[in-house]
Amino acid sequence: MHPIIAKTFGGLSMAYYVRQFIFGLIFPAIMIFMGFNSGAGVSAGMIALMVVSSLLYPYSRFAYESIMDFVMGDNMFVVNAIMMLFVKLLTMMLCWFFAIFVAPLGLLYLYFRHSRLERQS
Repeated sequence: MHPIIAKTFGGLSMAYYVRQFIFGLIFPAIMIFMGFNSGAGVSAGMIALMVVSSLLYPYSRFAYESIMDFVMGDNMFVVNAIMMLFVKLLTMMLCWFFAIFVAPLGLLYLYFRHSRLERQS
């Protein structure tokens, strides 16, 4: 495998990628369900966009979580569980819908992180 691909797309653990990928399938499932219930169906372009967003979602989520880890540090917040789940779902939805734009940041971060770790070894 080419080093750039290995450091970027292969940079996440398989467990993390699969977990985030499965969570990311919630949104295309909802969109397909809504499309068929409205009678309009789902266009080929929309399916292509859903496939790309679903494949890039784990990298988008990784970028978001990395930024939040940097900003929040090791602080712990005690909040209402319903509010926390709503905010979590909202951030998941935003990461999925903007995956095409956010995932390159995650891929770039993975590349530089793995390159730095490679030099330190």
